[in-house]
Amino acid sequence: MRIPTDGQIRALHAKHAPTRDAFELVYTHCEIVWGIAEQLLARDGLDVDADLVRAGCLLHDIGVYRLYDEDGVLDHAGYLRHGVLGHDLLREEGISEEICRFCSRHTGVGLTRDDVREQGLPLPPADYVPVTGEEELVMYADKFHSKTEPPTFVSAASYAARVRRFGAGKAAIFTSMCERFGLPDLAPLARAYGHATV
Repeated sequence: MRIPTDGQIRALHAKHAPTRDAFELVYTHCEIVWGIAEQLLARDGLDVDADLVRAGCLLHDIGVYRLYDEDGVLDHAGYLRHGVLGHDLLREEGISEEICRFCSRHTGVGLTRDDVREQGLPLPPADYVPVTGEEELVMYADKFHSKTEPPTFVSAASYAARVRRFGAGKAAIFTSMCERFGLPDLAPLARAYGHATV
């Protein structure tokens, strides 16, 4: 498997972003998620491939670009599909399946086939859950930043409250990830990017 360089990843974003604003929103979010993961990787005891995590962080949301219409308006109602759209986009670009999966396996704390069926989600019935440590770390780091308008950093307490709406099992998954990976220090990133923390 060949892991794309930062320059190649940025070029993929630039190629698929329908507008400069879309590029800035999505690519900046991906950079922030990598900054969060990089902090967590600096701690002892994580047996993951840092280069693979970097690529996963920088590419996980590339499918968002396929949700913009010709007028540059984002389809918020279809947003849940951005992971599978990103997976397909990267596959079409010849990126390895190992990297494509970061797109389809980062939503929430993972979506199971049962979640898709029981909640009537607009996704092909399948399991969209991380199966490697790298996939889990990318999914976890992503929970601490949101592309809302304006973008914000998200504290562990805020995300825990959000995910609790989807059941105790989902909240337990997030708690387990907090214990495994630790909590990032969002303050320096919030200062660097000028985004508030909620």
